[in-house]
Amino acid sequence: MFYRENGQFKSTYRADQQIFPIRQDRVFMLLVLALAFIATPLLASSYFLQAILIPFLILSLAAIGLNILVGYCGQISIGSGAFMAVGAYAAWNFGVRIPAMPLVLQILLGGVFATLAGVVFGVPSLRIRGLYLAVTTLAAQFFMDWAFLRIPYFTNYSSSGNVSVPALYAFGLPVQTPVQRYMFVLIFVVVFALLAKNLVRGAIGRQWMAIRDMDVAASVIGIRPMYAKLTAFAVSSFIIGVAGALWAFVHLGSWEPLAFDLTRSLQLLFIVIIGGLGSIVGSFFGAAFMVLLPVFLTNVPHLFGLNLGVDTASHIEHMVFGALIVFFLIVEPHGLARLWSIGKEKLRLWPFPH
Repeated sequence: MFYRENGQFKSTYRADQQIFPIRQDRVFMLLVLALAFIATPLLASSYFLQAILIPFLILSLAAIGLNILVGYCGQISIGSGAFMAVGAYAAWNFGVRIPAMPLVLQILLGGVFATLAGVVFGVPSLRIRGLYLAVTTLAAQFFMDWAFLRIPYFTNYSSSGNVSVPALYAFGLPVQTPVQRYMFVLIFVVVFALLAKNLVRGAIGRQWMAIRDMDVAASVIGIRPMYAKLTAFAVSSFIIGVAGALWAFVHLGSWEPLAFDLTRSLQLLFIVIIGGLGSIVGSFFGAAFMVLLPVFLTNVPHLFGLNLGVDTASHIEHMVFGALIVFFLIVEPHGLARLWSIGKEKLRLWPFPH
C-alpha cells in the first residue's frame, strides 16, 4: 500500500491540474531527475555515456516529436528522418555561414527550418489521410535524401559530401567531454519533454486528440482541422529537427546524408509504436528498448561462451529483435507505456486482489 491516493486532497484548480497530481509520482520523478543530473555524471563511464545514454536521450526527444504527430494527432509519418536531416544541416549551415552564432541558437534555428519543411509536407494532410499520407511523408524522406546528397550548397561544396562540426561551446562553456555532452543533451530533453507534456494537456493537445479520434466530429464541434493538423506537423517537426541537430552535433560530430535515411525514420516509428502511441513516457520506454536491446543481444552469446562470427551475430540480432517487436505488439498493442500504467494500477490495490 505504498502507492495510494488516500488523504491527498486538492483544494485548488492548480493542484488538481498539475502534471503529477499524486505525491508518489512527484517523489519518483524527483528521484529520476536526481539520478540523471547528479548520480549518472559521477558514476557512469565514458563509454556508457557516449554509446548508450546520449543516443537514448536524443532518440527519446525525436520520438516525443513523432509521437505528437502520430500518437496524439493520428497523422501517419514515415519521414521523420528527413526532418532530422533538415534540422542537422540547417544548424550546421548557420554555424558555417555565421561562425559567431551561439550553439544553442544554431540548434533551435535548425528546428525552425525543420518546422517549415514539416508544414510544407503537412499540407497534403488536409485532403488525404492514412496510407496516402504515409506515402507523402515517405516522398519527403526521398526528396531530402536526394537534396542533401546532390545539392552541394547544403554541404558547403564538400567533395565527399561529409560534414563535421568544430569543437562545441555553449554559453562560453565547452561541450566536448562525454559528461559535458550528456548534460547538454539532458537539459534539452528535459525542457522539451516538459513543454510537450504541457502542450498535450492543454487546449491544442485536446484538439489534436479530437482530430485523431474522429476529424469529422471534431470539425462539427468547432475545431479547425487545418489548424490542428498543421500545428501538429509544425510542433512535431520542430522537436524532431532539434533532435536531428543534437544527433549530428553531439553524438556523431561528422556525418553524411545516409545518417538520416529511411532506416532512421522507421527506427523512430518503431520506437513510438513499441513505447506507446499517445504517451510522452512511452517515447522514453521505446527508445530504451531500441538502444539497450541490441547491446543485450550482442553480449548474450559471449555469456554462454559462444564465439559467433560478426555476420552471424548480426543476423541473429536482427531476427531476435524483430521477433521481440512482434511479441510485444501482440501481447500489449498499446506499448510499454500501457504496461507501466497497469503496474501503477496494481500498486494502488496491492496487497488486495481487487
